[in-house]
Amino acid sequence: MSKNTHKKARRASASTQGHVGKSQSAPDRLVAILALLGMLLTGYLTFTALSDGLPAFCGQDSSCDLIQQSRWSRIFGVPLALWGFALYAVLAFTAWRLPAKLQRWARLWLVALVGLAISLYMTAIGWLELDAFCVWCLLSLALLAAIFVRLSLAPTKPLSPGDWRHWLIRGGLAALVAVVSLHLYYSDLLAPREDPRMQALADHLERSGAKFYGAFWCPTCQEQKRLFGPSAKRLPYVECSPDGKKGLLVRACVDANVKGYPTWVIRGRHYQQLLSPEELARYSRFKEAQ
Repeated sequence: MSKNTHKKARRASASTQGHVGKSQSAPDRLVAILALLGMLLTGYLTFTALSDGLPAFCGQDSSCDLIQQSRWSRIFGVPLALWGFALYAVLAFTAWRLPAKLQRWARLWLVALVGLAISLYMTAIGWLELDAFCVWCLLSLALLAAIFVRLSLAPTKPLSPGDWRHWLIRGGLAALVAVVSLHLYYSDLLAPREDPRMQALADHLERSGAKFYGAFWCPTCQEQKRLFGPSAKRLPYVECSPDGKKGLLVRACVDANVKGYPTWVIRGRHYQQLLSPEELARYSRFKEAQ
């Protein structure tokens, strides 16, 4: 073989290696773009949550308002949207910066699966507990689903059935741990200890015959309960609309002439508004033990 032929072969080999190297280091642009859209979405929702505002197309007492005011809207006092922003940021950084090898695909796929599982869980909570769907939350769910499908259909290298079994078990366990941890956090099992004053006030309202009429889909009712923290379960609460906004009122609420939510009936007087613990103590003549 001639020297010219050797030189051409070396140049061709170098060109091929360079092309492969660039391909391996190229970012996953589609996943990065979808993750950036998720960051914009959750960043906007975080801003509205921290500023006590409402997202666009979401009026007062809407499903979005109900979800944002509910106890499921925060984790450790931080808006859920901010946690979503962090998840999208991890996806965007990983898709753009890590080399295009199996390590990057595995990390992206795992984070996307966990995020998708959490988003599905929160959507189910809104549906089953609040009978509410937030269009912005559903949009975030769609973005996570698109990222997960994209990664599942295009792994960095072909995976055998055994490889897929390994990733499904690993990812499934991670998603299960995340969802179970969230469920435990929102349940009474890990609830903080009751404030003695709120506990005593709630017990006094129950004993004094006061009634708190509300509806599970009423954001202000959720806020009223949140003022009492873990002691909210002690309040003399009457659910007026168990079948949703279009359902019939229960007889107790009709008899009490309830016209809106929340409505307090204390010592024969009606208060159709959110009442602070101080107001409730004054109206019910609660005397705190010294």
